[in-house]
Amino acid sequence: MSKKAQSAMEFLMTYGWAILVVLAAVAALAYFGVLSPTKFLPESCVIGSTSGFSCLDFKVTSDAAFLLIMNSGGRNFVVHNITIDSCTSSFDRSMPNGDKQVFNITGCDFGNKGDSVKKDLIIDYSDQMSGFQKSVTGTITAKIM
Repeated sequence: MSKKAQSAMEFLMTYGWAILVVLAAVAALAYFGVLSPTKFLPESCVIGSTSGFSCLDFKVTSDAAFLLIMNSGGRNFVVHNITIDSCTSSFDRSMPNGDKQVFNITGCDFGNKGDSVKKDLIIDYSDQMSGFQKSVTGTITAKIM
């Protein structure tokens, strides 16, 4: 083996070991959940702005979600269903303009206590004046209590 080949091989081996150590450290961090981005997500509840609904407060447990929703759409609505992920609860509850109500979505499986979840939210409702059925989407990001 020539001197040039030996120095090139030593160069590659040195950097190869360094890269291997870095990959092992990243793998260990990922395994223990340090690199899990869901742990660092802020809690939020956002409903589409065009409907007039707003999510004022919320709580998520392993088997239920509780939403404080306000109607600020300028019209009276009837909330029929609220779906979070694949869990649906029926209400058929009247919500006059400016009204705030708590909706309990129960019988769900959101995960274990301490986990962070991000779920899709769908509210099926109708306008009391026209009777037209509508739905609005949103997201809920929370830590399970």
